[in-house]
Amino acid sequence: SLSVTSEMKVNSSLCNSPSSSQPPPPQMNVLTFLIAAAVSLAVVQADVISHDAVVPFAQPTATTTEQKAGVKFKPQIHISNGCHPYPAVDANGNTSGGLKPTGSSSAGCKGSGYGSQVYGRVATYNGVYAIMYSWYFPKDSPVTGLGHRHDWEHVVVWVDDIKLDSPSIIAVSPSAHSGYNIYYPPESNTIDGYSAKVDYSSSWVVINHALDSTTDAGETQDLIMWDQLTDAARTALENTEFGDANVPMKDGNFLTKVGNAYYA
Repeated sequence: SLSVTSEMKVNSSLCNSPSSSQPPPPQMNVLTFLIAAAVSLAVVQADVISHDAVVPFAQPTATTTEQKAGVKFKPQIHISNGCHPYPAVDANGNTSGGLKPTGSSSAGCKGSGYGSQVYGRVATYNGVYAIMYSWYFPKDSPVTGLGHRHDWEHVVVWVDDIKLDSPSIIAVSPSAHSGYNIYYPPESNTIDGYSAKVDYSSSWVVINHALDSTTDAGETQDLIMWDQLTDAARTALENTEFGDANVPMKDGNFLTKVGNAYYA
């Protein structure tokens, strides 16, 4: 006799089957296919999307000491020429496809309709705190036809102790052509309260964009700290190739850049 288990009821037509190696009935193959299809549809596949379709993270409520420091010292960025900053990744891990270096330096990148983003990450280094703030730009094109798709720039703000009630900025290190312009101490007119002011610009002598300290007031963006990103977004920033630009705050770059930006 053929027993019926609690896992599966056997069709009565199979009782006369001469062999247990009989192929499964058609309805089982259909069921297996439908289950596999449903699982595939449930998986969100990250993709490269248009630079102006990336939705930034809303600035979340800061809960940790590092996150609160990130908000407190959030810098201003003044755009002298070139693109305005855009979000690089969304919550699902979709990343910006950037722009070709065509048209004027700001063609196609005067600001996202969804708003922009600044990315933050904190480390301790030689007894002080380094807060890195990073911006993404869809292209770096000082003049028509020159430059490259994608740009990442950042500034490291050095703070004596973020746990103090009134911490102080010790130094400011804006990124510039794979190095840094280091201001130790920074000029007082380049700091607005706790906010360092940096400028994004290019020149004919050095044909790509860089950051520098400035006395000009700038714009701010919603801040998302590294540990506040979704896993999908963090993984995308770790693994996505941005051409000639590199993500400064990802694991493989962060501490090296902090060390290079050190003021002493």
